[in-house]
Amino acid sequence: MVAEFLLQSKAIKLQPSKPFTWASGWKSPIYCDNRVTLSYPPIRTFIRQQLTHLINEEFGAIDLVAGVATGGIPQGVLVAQDLGIPFVYVRSEPKKHGRRNLIEGHLSSGQRVVVVEDLISTGKSSIQAVKALREAECDVAGMVAVFSYGFDVAQENLKEANCKYFTLTNYEALLKKAVEDGYIREEEAESLKEWRKNPESWGQ
Repeated sequence: MVAEFLLQSKAIKLQPSKPFTWASGWKSPIYCDNRVTLSYPPIRTFIRQQLTHLINEEFGAIDLVAGVATGGIPQGVLVAQDLGIPFVYVRSEPKKHGRRNLIEGHLSSGQRVVVVEDLISTGKSSIQAVKALREAECDVAGMVAVFSYGFDVAQENLKEANCKYFTLTNYEALLKKAVEDGYIREEEAESLKEWRKNPESWGQ
């Protein structure tokens, strides 16, 4: 259902014949911006409920939700509101003025926290957030996200960081749903599968 909603809302766009260019310079047949789902109340509510359920099921009681800037902030706020617990967010780098915070909001040593991301690509931003929270003496139980590309490098990075993570949907489920519902053809799905094997050189 989550994959279907991401496609319906155009939070995920698939364009094998007109690839996007990521900030990294990679050519990509897929672009994901889960912030788009926030504009659709039924979808926003469903994702919030599913993330909350995932946290309860996999991590049990927690003291704090931490969103990763920027895409994880709104999702994290919604989940924290659902759970009735505090929220903080982690910047990609310390603020350049004022108190020069890396973590915004109030947290205490020893709090059990779950990190919320909108999507996982390489996992680097997620790991930076986990590291910052651990340095603040929080007990990071793990992470949840709406979507994952399923790159091997992300799995390796998060395993090395000793961070358990769970997602509502993933690349395989998305492609399957996209073919079923006619967003792309089977041969286009094959091209998308090839991209994920070697995204750095795809399309060159």
